Amino acid sequence: MLAKRIIPCLDIKDGQTVKGTNFVNLRHAGDPVELARLYSDQGADELVFLDITASHEGRKTFTTLVRRIAANISIPFTVGGGIYELADVERLLEAGADKISINSAAIRRPQLVEEIAGHFGSQVCVLAVDAKQTSAGWRCCLNGGRVETDKDLYQWTYEAQERGAGEVLFTSMDHDGVKTGYANEALARLSDELSIPVIASGGAGKMGHFRDAFLQGKVDAALAASVFHFGEIHIPELKSYLCACGIPMRQV
Repeated sequence: MLAKRIIPCLDIKDGQTVKGTNFVNLRHAGDPVELARLYSDQGADELVFLDITASHEGRKTFTTLVRRIAANISIPFTVGGGIYELADVERLLEAGADKISINSAAIRRPQLVEEIAGHFGSQVCVLAVDAKQTSAGWRCCLNGGRVETDKDLYQWTYEAQERGAGEVLFTSMDHDGVKTGYANEALARLSDELSIPVIASGGAGKMGHFRDAFLQGKVDAALAASVFHFGEIHIPELKSYLCACGIPMRQV
């Protein structure tokens, strides 16, 4: 069995790491370069950088900060936020990103997934999905969760896979920052229906939540932010715990 991955996430606003609850009430969580270096040294498998207001503000991702972070880590690095065209992808890859994450731009223009996969390879293209449960089922949202769409979570992720996305990063807005566990039922369905890796996001509060995401949610990777940023969970201890639960992990 392939080793499962632990992925810290840096949500960036105005050049600083922030973290909120249900996508609102943001608070400062530390210097992104220092945090990135710490997680790389601690044995994180990958790092995700999300410029969370770039799409809403209609601007590009902070390339300079991406370059600084990339220079301080030795693990795969995914960057998202404010990516609208192939030139944006090229700029971020040149700055040191290994993969790019697209969300709002892909919903607005699904052909972007095909363009990125065709030009750079599927392994570069991560489809990020912010979704929440409604009376009509799981619905995808735009602009950092600010705008609800009529796109169904399962239909959209399958379409993106068929267009060439290499991974799906699913954040449950209902679970984000609440620390009561991941949306394992939805994750398990995604994992069953898709043939590409699924990354869980939203809800980690204790080490058992990561275990449940891997065993119940059947995911390939689990992403978290605040539990790492504020020192509630340390990556080496988390990996040892998960190994003891029978979940394969890459050890430092």
